Amino acid sequence: MAHQVLNVGIISREDYMKRTIAIAKGKYKPSLNEPKIWFESLSAMAQVFSNENQELLKVIIQQKPDSIATLAKLTGQTSCHLSQTLEKMANYGIIELENQSLKPTVIATNFKVEFSMSAFPF
Repeated sequence: MAHQVLNVGIISREDYMKRTIAIAKGKYKPSLNEPKIWFESLSAMAQVFSNENQELLKVIIQQKPDSIATLAKLTGQTSCHLSQTLEKMANYGIIELENQSLKPTVIATNFKVEFSMSAFPF
């Protein structure tokens, strides 16, 4: 699978709610290149893209483990901890967990972050 650029945005919870309501009411149509993944703050994004998680992604890319159990052996982390981390990354579209063995596959290797200090148009 080709790796893709993942557009990520930073937006307050209040603005995210306004945006969602505006979309639902048809008052705002997101552009095609607008972020699909939103974080409430830079610190929330930093938790997902921590140094430890970046290293984990590199291991997945380079070693291509066939399951979380194999990844646990490669990294020395517990399967339980890895499952939680990988599930969070999968929810954000960074990785995909394939089939019943939950084979981790990295989808996005490049990230474009967007945030603005000015008011959003919704």
